[in-house]
Amino acid sequence: MQLSNILREVFGNPFRPVPFASAWRSSDVLLLAEGIYTDRAWDRMPILADALQEAGCDSADLLNHLRDPDATHVRGCWALDLVLGKE
Repeated sequence: MQLSNILREVFGNPFRPVPFASAWRSSDVLLLAEGIYTDRAWDRMPILADALQEAGCDSADLLNHLRDPDATHVRGCWALDLVLGKE
């Protein structure tokens, strides 16, 4: 895994912060996100994107990242941390 990929995974694009509405943190979204984080179940990221979209999320950057089949996810993923409210 290249260092540049890991940095993008953890920090995202610092020049384009992704807004997040707390209303998108439904109980389903949080349970799914916590399970992904705990189990390191990166294969569930597209399911999290679907749950976020159902909760009203319209952030293309966030949804595309979670659905990207070529993304190398790691613990500390900016998108997952955003959903979980980690700073």
